[in-house]
Amino acid sequence: MFRQSKTLAVLILIASVASLAVPAGPWRGVPILPGPDDQESPDIHGTMVVWHEFLSEFADYDVFVADISDLDSPLVATIADANDQMHPAVYGQRVVWQDFVVGPEGADWDIHMADFTDFEVPIGYVVSGLPNNDEERPAIHGNIVVWQDSSGADYNIWGADITHPDYPIEFAVAAYESDQMNPSIYRNTVVWEDNLFGDWDLLGADIWLRDRPAVFPIAAVESDQQGAVVSDGVVVWEDNFFGDWDVYVGQVSDQNEVSEFAIVSSEAQQRHPDVEGHLVVWQDNRHGDWDIYGYNLATDRVFRITDDPRNQIKPVISGNIVVWQDDRRGPWNIYAAVLDGPEVTRRPREEGL
Repeated sequence: MFRQSKTLAVLILIASVASLAVPAGPWRGVPILPGPDDQESPDIHGTMVVWHEFLSEFADYDVFVADISDLDSPLVATIADANDQMHPAVYGQRVVWQDFVVGPEGADWDIHMADFTDFEVPIGYVVSGLPNNDEERPAIHGNIVVWQDSSGADYNIWGADITHPDYPIEFAVAAYESDQMNPSIYRNTVVWEDNLFGDWDLLGADIWLRDRPAVFPIAAVESDQQGAVVSDGVVVWEDNFFGDWDVYVGQVSDQNEVSEFAIVSSEAQQRHPDVEGHLVVWQDNRHGDWDIYGYNLATDRVFRITDDPRNQIKPVISGNIVVWQDDRRGPWNIYAAVLDGPEVTRRPREEGL
């Protein structure tokens, strides 16, 4: 099933801002843009970081975009409008987000996009803007955007080919009874959480054939599996099979035989994982507060990234750069760290070590 949305103008206000970041030592978290308002829901690709921020002065949410090629002095832009812009995602120079649009036919969430190839003058597009229909929680990889979509009954997963962003072509990924929510995408693989069987399970689809997505199960056991992220044949998620939240990894290169294992299963909580390449990151409260931990798929080793006595949550990773929410200054701010050293090497672990 395909549908096409009319391209509309998007209001984007750009304000380049110099960061107050202090020089970072090895593995030291650096605030990208310290401020008094809460910064949440980060994403990263390459050196482009995005998040949404509640601006108390205007009492609404806006999206911030930062190029952290120079982490000590990032280039920052703001995507702002009269209403809320939330839950951004980024791939390359393209940023997508959900935008609360108020029009003559009512108010709902739409999916908007901005191309930051020219960081000073980005170009705005509407990816999906159907009236009386909520499009939320977008994810992007290459020329495909996916999101959860509802006309008021239940949520489904839809996507759009934005090869020609003026004319995005929409298609259904998973549109059946029950809720399909919180999608993630890597190339032609889309994963999401699904409550078809009464609890939250993880399903995926190969969308190489846009009009015939091939749906397959990833994790469909008792208890809840949610928060799935896919990258290069690897899926990570949080799972409460043992009564608390643990982080699991699944190999989906062979969609007919998905293999999985727990990175860490303990009485503590491990939540909100992300993965790219051979590195997995998550938040972990084994020491009482929330810290960021990592796991090296090549060496089979867990390592600690933050140890500040306040809370660090919702990490995301691209290459060797990790960003997260951090409340060590009071409000939630977005921090970044550049990982290096033996903990993150691809060298396989030697026998006996």
